[in-house]
Amino acid sequence: MNVGFVIGSHRRQSQSAKVGRWLSARLSDLGGADHWTLDLGKTPLPLWDEEIGSDAPQWTALAPLKAQLETTDALVIISPEWHGMVPAALKNFFLLCTGVRELAHKPALACAVSASEGGAYVISELRASSYKNSRLCWIPEHLIVRHVRQLANEDAGENHEALHSAFATRADYALRLLLAYGDALQRVRAAGVVDHDAFLNGM
Repeated sequence: MNVGFVIGSHRRQSQSAKVGRWLSARLSDLGGADHWTLDLGKTPLPLWDEEIGSDAPQWTALAPLKAQLETTDALVIISPEWHGMVPAALKNFFLLCTGVRELAHKPALACAVSASEGGAYVISELRASSYKNSRLCWIPEHLIVRHVRQLANEDAGENHEALHSAFATRADYALRLLLAYGDALQRVRAAGVVDHDAFLNGM
């Protein structure tokens, strides 16, 4: 099992990246999965334009990422909530990943990050608008990291004990569920029922 973590913040040192590091460490503790991280704050992708798919340098440079996504079995998508929205870098990621083997029929865990009590709008937006042509499969469980500065810190003394404990329990459950979906959808992709030649775009 290979799990990809995508950090959607534009910031180079973001709270979303901190959460991603913490979740990837928890995944390692659970065992049974390799993982990698794409931090869009540190490795920004070119914005979609009409030359996508051509030999233009910005698109040929994406080949290693697309190859890595093709070998990925499940994803954790982590997004801050900025003005009630998913940041542009993450929306752009989905626009660039519409190849039939990159995200299609692979499970994803949505994780929203908020400095206060927000986060719900991010989950709603991701579930509503990011799966149509990518064919990404959001699992029913998701995570909302509220009061993020008090959670998932490397220095345990900086964490709010009760909030962090509750989040850790929920995160472990969500990650185990993601791995189970990853195993199940591997079999779906191998079953020979996917037909992207006839049905390239979603409805």
